[in-house]
Amino acid sequence: MQKIEHIGIAVDDIDKSNALFAKIFGKQNFKSEVVESEEVITSFFKIGDSKIELIAATNSESLIAKYLAKNKAGMHHISFDVNN
Repeated sequence: MQKIEHIGIAVDDIDKSNALFAKIFGKQNFKSEVVESEEVITSFFKIGDSKIELIAATNSESLIAKYLAKNKAGMHHISFDVNN
């Protein structure tokens, strides 16, 4: 393992979460995209060599929407940068 590539955080509202994390980190997100295949919108904040990824559902049937209904907002996954 080289490093933690990013930490994924499931959120209910991407706009409110972007504003909150921008305030916490003192900077805006550097990337946002809709991932049609996963039915999510993501937003990334760079923190040192790692990133924080906010993930919100684009519809109520997506896996993230179902995850949020069961688990509430919070850490969803950790992604590691590895050699192979």
